[in-house]
Amino acid sequence: MSVTLRQRKKNGKISLYLDYYNKGKRKFDYLGLYLTPEPCTKLERATNKQTLDLANKIRAKSLLEFENERFGFKTAERADSRFLLYFEMLTEKRQESKGNYGNWLSSLAYLKKWEYSDVSFSDIDNIWLEDLKHYFVHEAKTKQGRSLSQNTCVSYFNKVLATLKQAVKDGIIERNPAVNVTGIKEAESQREFLTLEELKRAVNAKCDVEIVKTAFLFSALTGLRYSDIEKMTWSEIQHSKDNGYYIRFRQKKTKGQETLPIPEDAIKLIGKRGEANDKVFQGLTYSEYNNAKIREWMIRAGVEKHITFHCARHTYATLQLTLGTDIYTVSKLLGHKNLKTTQVYAKIIDGKKKEAANRIKLDL
Repeated sequence: MSVTLRQRKKNGKISLYLDYYNKGKRKFDYLGLYLTPEPCTKLERATNKQTLDLANKIRAKSLLEFENERFGFKTAERADSRFLLYFEMLTEKRQESKGNYGNWLSSLAYLKKWEYSDVSFSDIDNIWLEDLKHYFVHEAKTKQGRSLSQNTCVSYFNKVLATLKQAVKDGIIERNPAVNVTGIKEAESQREFLTLEELKRAVNAKCDVEIVKTAFLFSALTGLRYSDIEKMTWSEIQHSKDNGYYIRFRQKKTKGQETLPIPEDAIKLIGKRGEANDKVFQGLTYSEYNNAKIREWMIRAGVEKHITFHCARHTYATLQLTLGTDIYTVSKLLGHKNLKTTQVYAKIIDGKKKEAANRIKLDL
């Protein structure tokens, strides 16, 4: 039997697949891994090399499994497969879903830093999983030396749980070792947002990564999520005499088809129109580095709150309600399927009104 790694052009990228040939029969297995054709940048070349290395590892593993079975060594223990390699394979399969891919990539990076991560599936038990939880919550540090936020720990640990579930589906393990393990509890997150005055200061403050600043402000003006902004192409931005500028797109999170009006300021932000299939925000990526640059930008703008990219969407919602837009309209603009989701923002506004009312004191 032969197992050959082959390439095929698909949707502007190069798809990698395995070509199995045995006794006159052929079978193809698409890996969900993609190369960038004619890479121009150092990052693209490095990513291509990493993807090819992973594909070759998968090919070698497939060939080894066949040889083991051929000589009577049942792939015994499939549970001896390496957890980290499998996690890496699942991560690369998510390249097409950029928003989600960034999260998996970050999770993988932190896993690789943990000294006990490169184990076989048969070594994973309750103790290993509890140790991993402890690592995420108490030991893992960002490049700036800070601990991970509670909800980041939740996200990363959930990726591990999802990997174990998938391993059961793929027949690598018979029983999920995480069945009796309690996940990391989400922190009650405070929905931080910018006031109109703070947003204006942010417009005039310098951000070291211009594309991040532009995308953040675009989100604050439209309410769009990062995942929808990152994948947005020029063809989605349309104009009509009656409706002005609007974007027609499918939400990445809810899969719902949406038509959203775009204010003139948002159009000014993005500048000259590109080719129909080009991304509007080329070069925008999710990374801890960019998150840090947002925090530095806010400090320059005199904003002391902990602001992340998603706070731009919170800003849009709270400003709309503050300026008098009714909650039903705001719910539609945000693409919420349930009005209760939008009511969270209304409660924030009510709380701010109460704070403002209590500032007037006469010392009676």
